[in-house]
Amino acid sequence: MASLITKAVIPAAGLGTRFLPATKAMPKEMLPVVDKPAIQYVVEEAVAAGLRDVLMITGRNKSALENHFDRVGELEATLLQKGDSDRLRKVNFSTDLAEVHYLRQGDPLGLGHAVLRARMHVGNEPFAVLLGDDLIDERDPLLTRMLQVQAERNASIIALLEVEPAMANHYGIATVEPTDAEDLVRITGLVEKPAEGTQPFNLAIIGRYVLRPEVFDVLERTRPGKGGEIQLTDALQELASDESIAGGVYGVVF
Repeated sequence: MASLITKAVIPAAGLGTRFLPATKAMPKEMLPVVDKPAIQYVVEEAVAAGLRDVLMITGRNKSALENHFDRVGELEATLLQKGDSDRLRKVNFSTDLAEVHYLRQGDPLGLGHAVLRARMHVGNEPFAVLLGDDLIDERDPLLTRMLQVQAERNASIIALLEVEPAMANHYGIATVEPTDAEDLVRITGLVEKPAEGTQPFNLAIIGRYVLRPEVFDVLERTRPGKGGEIQLTDALQELASDESIAGGVYGVVF
């Protein structure tokens, strides 16, 4: 079944403290990976899955993100004058890649809060969330598969990856039940960074989500957790525990 989803939300308001000092004056999303900034790979992934309406949730000192996906007339004119068609093509590619919108998160209250800020743009329709901390190989149609499952199950879908048990306390971990599809599980519970040795499962949440709009109502009533942050995992746990809210939560294992 083909997906009708067209919108992607990319939270990009974090300070990038893990990458200091490289991110002291540069957004972590603009750090180069080979010949492109990391954020471009994420937008390209969304577009490849048919999502050309992209909303970035940003913060202070993130103007470089807007500049990267905007036109730079003087640069284009210089490259054209020099006959540097290859670099001109690359510059124009990032500019024409998608319809990119920007919204400030404001208070840094966690991933759940960043997703909630997208409510007015998304409206009452399912949407994808892509986190820039995880770059997916372009040869892996993970997001396309997630969109397909969402259309078939009419539920919220998250990406899962099997990790070493000793690493489970670094991730959100899902407890699951099998389905009739080899790469698909039904999620029965979610725990954010569980204490080592306390979880029987080692399927970690990776930063790709396809969510039904009911998640916004759940986020509205989700109480802040550690550090005063609103966790998306807590909202997904509520959706997973009561399928009557929005069809439950499933995981695509890749």
